Amino acid sequence: MKQTAYKVMVMSFDSFDDQYIIPGLEMQSGIEPSAPTTTYFNAPDIDLNSYDNIIVCMSGGKDSIACLLHILEMGADKSKIELWHHEVDGREGSSLMDWKFMTSYNKAIAAAFNLPLYFSWLEGGFEGEMLKKDAYSRPHLIETPDGLIKLERDKTRAKPATRLKFPQVSANLQTRWCSSALKIDVGRRALNNQARFHHKKVLFITGERREESANRAKYNQLEKHTSDCRDGRYGRHVDAWRPVLSWTEEQVWAIFERNNVISPVPYRLGWGRSSCMKCIFNDATIWATINKYFPGELDALNEYELSFGTTISRNKKSIMEIAQFGVPMEIDDLEALQQVTKREYDLPVFLEPGAAWIRPAGAFIKSSCGPS
Repeated sequence: MKQTAYKVMVMSFDSFDDQYIIPGLEMQSGIEPSAPTTTYFNAPDIDLNSYDNIIVCMSGGKDSIACLLHILEMGADKSKIELWHHEVDGREGSSLMDWKFMTSYNKAIAAAFNLPLYFSWLEGGFEGEMLKKDAYSRPHLIETPDGLIKLERDKTRAKPATRLKFPQVSANLQTRWCSSALKIDVGRRALNNQARFHHKKVLFITGERREESANRAKYNQLEKHTSDCRDGRYGRHVDAWRPVLSWTEEQVWAIFERNNVISPVPYRLGWGRSSCMKCIFNDATIWATINKYFPGELDALNEYELSFGTTISRNKKSIMEIAQFGVPMEIDDLEALQQVTKREYDLPVFLEPGAAWIRPAGAFIKSSCGPS
């Protein structure tokens, strides 16, 4: 006999009271019902079928891939899923910060799972924004199903500004402007400026985990996205959900192994996180490793530090001083090492049938090499 699978939704007693008991008592007493709760500190299970669009912010790191694998295991309708990748260096020729192969790797992920992928970026990327001097921020470029759109800045509301320094390690996104200018703002404007999301219910997925930092430990798991206007003229309902927020790193690697997905290259090299190759959060070990295995990669950063008179590090040591102080890792994965020098990702996403899954060298490594 065919068995029917039922999905069990886990709800706390407090959530049940908030959603069902209290509204029912209010109606019986003639009291105007209170506004529905839209923010949940914990929301590990939600009804994916209630959404028209499911957007997975795909960085190419383990946590964003784990988000995708998790919703697929939950039974998400693949026809509703799309991947978004924000290109940190833009597409105007800069290669200052990110891994050379990251654009190609995201294309490989999308192809492997047969999902649409849309890129977006700030014109000029990280380098262009960093070199801003008495100027307005540049436009955003957004790929959509109907083609590329260019979103100019509203110069009647903004003022010219100057950066001429690297973002700094901080939980404040004005100080750590790379996250806000190159990712958060890009995603927000991509949602706000596509009519296909009008009068739709959209789920916007990101891969933060509470285990990563004290700051992220305070994040809500489900809440309104900043682009939400469900009660406005466009009726754009956007929920921000962090499906792996409460996961341990052990759970992340377990879902990779369960789905036969090969670990991304940075972890195979020994990186504990997969952010930009030259992330401002990198510690001495990572800078030393880059300097050893990829000579010349730090030269441009060093020149900018000298030009600005400001270092990436808050201890006022130059990037080259830190690299020389650090002890580099020994990299044994030659296949991954070769991939770093290429723009085209030419390694598989999935294991060959029967092959054993290998935990990467960077698993459970606590070296600093990504935002928190």
